[in-house]
Amino acid sequence: MEIKSIKQFLDEIRNLETQYGRPEKSVTLLAVSKTRSTAEIEKLADQGQICFGENYLQEAIDKIQSLRHRNLEWHYIGRIQSNKTRQIATHFDWVHTIDRLKIAQRLSSQRPDDLDALKICLQVNTSGEATKGGVSFESLSELAFAVAELPRLELRGLMTLPAPAYEMEQQRRPFHEMRKALDSLRQQGLDLDTLSMGTTNDYEAAIAEGATIIRVGTALFGPRK
Repeated sequence: MEIKSIKQFLDEIRNLETQYGRPEKSVTLLAVSKTRSTAEIEKLADQGQICFGENYLQEAIDKIQSLRHRNLEWHYIGRIQSNKTRQIATHFDWVHTIDRLKIAQRLSSQRPDDLDALKICLQVNTSGEATKGGVSFESLSELAFAVAELPRLELRGLMTLPAPAYEMEQQRRPFHEMRKALDSLRQQGLDLDTLSMGTTNDYEAAIAEGATIIRVGTALFGPRK
């Protein structure tokens, strides 16, 4: 796979926005930096990349502290255990993987008062896979309204990681359902603006269906060792 510079990737995103009738700069590139070194992250930061996504908490905290001088934006995109919420609430700007009210309540109570509200996405399990986290579409509205009421959190939207698909039409299907779900919540009165969906292999389909954050690792950093 070709490794692209930040500029090359952003140019491609801008072209896809035009191709699919999206507003210019409506899609944010989130560089998935799990298992990557601080040097690799700094290389992308030198190219202007600001947003980085991490899955493994202790590894992430070490990098956040080492790179504090870079003024980067950190997104937690891994599964959340109850005993890890205090550190997540303290160190991250965004959390994409909320699928239980209990976890959101802990993040709310543990978010330091001197920090901005923690931006939240609710993870939706679009493929019904037992091995993946995520709330069902049927339970989404109840969870969304409960999380939206919590202090020190700012509910921004939805996230998904669907089962792999290799045809464009198949890739677009779960992303289309996500867009409908976000529209439904907005019609019910929630002020939401974020769809975190699409990775290295399916980000074009995600952009076509309204993604505002795409999570890309391999295409920016190369294959993991």
